[in-house]
Amino acid sequence: MTPASILVVDDSATMRRVLIQSLEKIGFPTIIPASSGEEALEILSKNPIDLVVLDIEMPGMNGLAVLWMMKRDPLLKEIPVIVISGAEELDTAATCIEAGAEDYLHKPYNPTILRARVESSLEKKRLRDLDRLRVLEIQREKDLLEKTQKRLAKELEDAAQYVRSILPNPVSTLSHTIDWHYEPTGELAGDSFGYHHIDDDHLAIYLLDVCGHGVGAALLSVSAINAIRTSGINGVDFLEPSAVLEGLNEAFPMDRNNDMYFTIWYGVYHVPTRTLRHASAGHPPALLLHPEGGIQEVNEPGMITGLMPGTRYKSSSLEIPSGSKLLVICDGTYEVKKDDDAWLEFSEFKEFMEKHGRKEDAFQQLLGWVRSMNGPGPLSDDFSIIRIHFI
Repeated sequence: MTPASILVVDDSATMRRVLIQSLEKIGFPTIIPASSGEEALEILSKNPIDLVVLDIEMPGMNGLAVLWMMKRDPLLKEIPVIVISGAEELDTAATCIEAGAEDYLHKPYNPTILRARVESSLEKKRLRDLDRLRVLEIQREKDLLEKTQKRLAKELEDAAQYVRSILPNPVSTLSHTIDWHYEPTGELAGDSFGYHHIDDDHLAIYLLDVCGHGVGAALLSVSAINAIRTSGINGVDFLEPSAVLEGLNEAFPMDRNNDMYFTIWYGVYHVPTRTLRHASAGHPPALLLHPEGGIQEVNEPGMITGLMPGTRYKSSSLEIPSGSKLLVICDGTYEVKKDDDAWLEFSEFKEFMEKHGRKEDAFQQLLGWVRSMNGPGPLSDDFSIIRIHFI
């Protein structure tokens, strides 16, 4: 440990010499003398000082003035000061204590008391210095944490914007119109969906839901959607839903994706014959709203994607009447607890959609209904729904 540096300030050369000898004798070798208040401030401005022993009565700038200047200087105010006073200067000594002096000594002083006062003042300074270092370290850690949190928040925001950017725009053609609603429960969702023309006659429609939320789920979701959108799985006929699910099952096994899996509904609509072929991997049924009323589940169930290599899937077909609306959903659109703490039944959800699903504001009505049961705050799961109106 570096020896403490002590500044002794006294206009009396004799008193300075006695103080320096006393301090050296009790183990403080680094002593710097000053004969006036002005000289003391000059030394303090240029040297690291741990303690000032300051005489009160000096010609010119007295001890109280030196103390006053020190306590108003950000670089000097934390240095402890022991003032030296005679019996007739006790009131001034008390004023110095009120002004920020650490302690005081009477003239003539006892060497034992001198040692005790000096050691006590230096120990208090050491503890204050440690506290300041801890505060600085805590502040540095806090600043680093805030910086890291801001960076992560920006990265999450960028990732969320990217996830949204790959979602398709609503479309309107001579054969169909498509709109949708998407509301993630957090910054990044495990849901993703899309639709695109594979060729002039075939429209692919798909919605998948990765287990969990956050970065990992979003990455898997985006990777799978991009594989579908770009027909990016070798050897897969993307006109055949069962083949697509089998290709996804082999391309995205759980053991290579941090034990994450996803469910998916995938359909291909053949425009000339109005035929929809579809298959599902652990996903909720799509719902077909007939133009004259009535609702039909559109589902060919299969095992969730990524769970078991070699899984075979089956496709089914149905003809779509003109004026029908197809709702492709995720489980977050209906898996919600009601006021009695019971889960909403899928049959209740179907009934609601049969009543409201054809309306222009169907998404808003459904979201309001779900929120009325969910309560304030984010939804318990990602909310994604696609609606295709077949003209």
